[in-house]
Parts: sequence; structure tokens; C-alpha cells
Amino acid sequence: MLRVSTQMMYTQSIDYINNKLSSLTDLNEQASSQKRVNRPSDDAVGAATILNLRTTLTSYDQYMENADTAKGWLATSDSTLTQVSTLITRAKSLAEQGATGTMSDENRKQISFEMRQIYEQLIAMANTKYQNKSIYGGQVTDQNAFSECLWMTSNDASLSAASNGFRIEGNSDTTVLVQFLKSGASIGSSATMSSCDVRYSIDGGKTFRLGTVTSNAGQIVVGMPESGTSITFAKDVQVKVNSPTDTNDTKGSWMWIRPSAVYKGDDADMASTTVSSTGAGTGLVAATARGSFAGNTLVRIDNSTAVTMGGDIQYSYSLDNGMNWVTGNTVAADATSNGTTLNIAGGGLLTLASGGSNLLQPGAQFLINPHTAGISLQISSSESVRVNDVGKDIFGGIYQDPKKVLANGGARLTMSSSNASAVFDSSSSIYNSNGGNATKNLFETMGNLVAFLETNNQQGVSQALEGLKLCQIQVTTSLASVGGRENRVNTTKTVLGNLSDSVTAQLSSVEDVDLTKLLTHLSQQETAYQAVLKSSSMIMQMSLMNYI
Repeated sequence: MLRVSTQMMYTQSIDYINNKLSSLTDLNEQASSQKRVNRPSDDAVGAATILNLRTTLTSYDQYMENADTAKGWLATSDSTLTQVSTLITRAKSLAEQGATGTMSDENRKQISFEMRQIYEQLIAMANTKYQNKSIYGGQVTDQNAFSECLWMTSNDASLSAASNGFRIEGNSDTTVLVQFLKSGASIGSSATMSSCDVRYSIDGGKTFRLGTVTSNAGQIVVGMPESGTSITFAKDVQVKVNSPTDTNDTKGSWMWIRPSAVYKGDDADMASTTVSSTGAGTGLVAATARGSFAGNTLVRIDNSTAVTMGGDIQYSYSLDNGMNWVTGNTVAADATSNGTTLNIAGGGLLTLASGGSNLLQPGAQFLINPHTAGISLQISSSESVRVNDVGKDIFGGIYQDPKKVLANGGARLTMSSSNASAVFDSSSSIYNSNGGNATKNLFETMGNLVAFLETNNQQGVSQALEGLKLCQIQVTTSLASVGGRENRVNTTKTVLGNLSDSVTAQLSSVEDVDLTKLLTHLSQQETAYQAVLKSSSMIMQMSLMNYI
């Protein structure tokens, strides 16, 4: 016989009540959160799946955010280049008028006013920014891509030759026309610049003033005091003598000091990369890199002792400046080799050869620095898109690569003011004035066009008109590149949206509660809880006092 005591009845009743209350509380929590899994103990496997799916969704959200940013950059560039093309079309129309033989000098001067405004507007567009970052400066995004300056065009190739080198100082709102004279010399004959006199015009060639030619430590300085400008040549240059009476005689050397623009960003002209090294013995190792590198890459020798380049080489590499390392990479021994090539993820190769020693010391490091100007955003796990452009490759202008200039011991560009004034060594420039001939360099073409309109030079306007046609092709080609990247981003966004929806649905099936089942279970548990309460209350009321 099992004796059921009053204490046992009370204890079991409380246990029943607590169990039903706990089940009811769990169901209430699910009803409140709408989640089937609120903590790992609810479903350990489901919780792990939920974490993985949420991590995937977070990555998709970041890719989508990057795609939105890329779309903003590219849409801004698309709109800008479209407007640039429209302005070039207007400039071509004006140039066609200026190249017409029936136009007078006053007509060309009137056209030049609008042409200067178009030129200024093109400079502003080349300095377009998105989120306060320059979109045409390469990786130099914290300043304008271009700055106005003065430059020179000449009908004499010896004056604009890069080998001579010149710099222009000062500021002028109009084109300065310069000619050289020499008493007793025949027109068109050659003479050194230092032996000549100079005259210049600031009103388009209507009137001329006398300038100065002085020698300073081997350099020749041509001064035009009332124009506010001067031009300094690195050496005494041969020029052709002009007529003392006919200022329109083209047998002599002419110079047009006119507007242009300096590109202040960086470039991707160098296909190779530079490699620097640190650690014992690296000074005797010749290191070169080739292939594709997304950014700066560190390579480290992991052998515990010195190893020859023909031995088993263990190495690691880092793509984030040494924060994380990809370890366990090896190169099999090759006793016949005096060099070795290390493979880097993404298609990069680091070649090490003897530069006095074929030993690689433990811990030796090599920094690979790719020459690149692109800014790329990761828009999926397997692809990135470039969002910026190199301004000089679209708009041209005057540019000297600081890396090349410093490597050659030359002087870097310095701006003497912010309003069309510059000091620039032309011998380092990759864009020369080209004697006014047709070129796809937009800012040089526009600068020449302004100069020729202001000085009533019909032939020069015709040459610049041909250049504008090349410039428009260059701009529309760049526009097509931007449009292609835009379409790629839009397609990727669509794919990301579909993937995100699929993962979200999968996450919901694991994590979210089935409301129909929940409400049914909730009703059942509520009924059961009330039944337990009622039966317990009946049992707990039974005592000896009820029988007295």
C-alpha cells in the first residue's frame, strides 16, 4: 500500500502548476518575439544555423552598401562626362564659326569670351567631387584633381621642345602674344634668344609693347611686365627673327602664353610594381614583382635558418599591412636555380634573385607596392568595381609624375597661386603644347583655342577644332567605360537582392515561429494550466477540518 500524504499532494500540485506555467511562459515569449529560437538552449543546431545565416546577411548588406556607394560615384561621373561632352559640342560649334574666313577679328574676340567660360566650366567639372572626394584624381581624393595654370604654345618647335625646359610665372586673364626681334638680322633667320629683343601684346596682337630678355645663371628670362607674366628657359634657345614692321609675319618665332590646367592627382602609367625590403641580408637580394596585386603586400621568409634560393623556402604574406598573415606557403627545392619565385594570392609573383648573395635569412620581409590609381569597392565575395578615374587620361592637361621627376633628380611642380598661375618645369611634362596641332588633350586644346580666338588666328582655330573632335571621342570613350561599370553594379545589386531574399526566407524558416501552431499550443497550454489550477485548488482545500 502506498500512503499518499498531504505534503506529497501539495508538492506534486505545485510541480504541475510550475511545469504548465513554464510551458505557458515559453509560448508567451515566442508570441512576443515571433521567434521560435530565442536562445541556444531552445534549439542548439538551429541557433548555429541562424548565426551563419545572419553572418551571410550582414555580408550581403555590406556588399549592397558598397554597391550603392559605387553607384553614386559612377552616376556622378556619368552625369559629369555627359555634360562635358555637351560643352565640347558647343565649343566645336563656336570653333567652326571662328574658323570661317568671313569672321572678323572682333567676331573672334566675341566668341573668345564664351570660349573662356566654357573652359572654366570644364575645369570645374574635372574637379567634380562625390561625398567630398575628387572622382578624377586617382587615389588623391582630398584635393581638386586640376588647378588652372599658364602654359605656352609656339609655332617654333624648338621653343616648346621638352629638352629645353621652361617655366611660366605670373597671372594673366588674356593671352599674351610674344615675338622676337634682332636688329640687322634677316626675317626668319636663327638667333640665340639672349641676342634678341622681345615684344609682346596683351590685346590680341593689335598693339605691342617691348619686353625684356635677361640671363640669370645660364637661364634666359623673358619678361612681359605689363602682362604680369614671365617665362624662363633652362638654357639659351635658338629662335627665328620676326619682321620689325609686320607683326603678322609667321616666318619668325611666336609664343602664345595662354591658359591650361595642371593635373594634381596620381596615375597608373607604370605597369610594374616597386619592392622594398627589410631584414638581414636583404640588401644583397634582388627582388622584383609582376602580375596582379590588389594593394600593398608584405612577404616574409619563415624558414628557421638561412636557406638558399634553390632550397625549400617557407614564406607567408599579408594583404593588410601585417595585421593578418597567410602562412604555410612553400616553394620546392631546385638545386639548379639561383633564384626563386613566390606566388601571392590573386595572381601576383615575387621573384628573388642574387644581388650579391643567394641566401634568404629568417624573418626577411619584402614590401610590394603596386603603382595604381584606382579606388575599388568590393560589391560581392568575388568581384570589385573601380569607381574613380584618372583625370589626365580623360581631360589631359599638364602633368609631371612626381615619382619619375624625383627619380630623375628634377624639381616637382609648385603652384605660386590658386588662380591660373604656376611654376612648372616642362622638361618633365608628359603633355607638351604640341605646337597647337590636333591632340586629344582637352585642356591643352581648349587653351590653344582660347589663345587663337583672342589673337585672331584663323588657322590656329581650325587646328584646335580638329583637336576638339579627338577630345570628344576621348570623353565619350571614358563615358562608355563608366556606363559599363554602372550597369555591372546595377546587375550585382539585383543579384544581391535576390540572394538576400533567399537567405532571409531560409532564416525565417529556421528562426521564426509558426503563428497558427503557436496560437493552438498557447490555447492548449492555457487550458491545461487553468485545469491544473482548478484541480489543485480542490485538492488543497481537503483537510481534517472539512470533516469536523
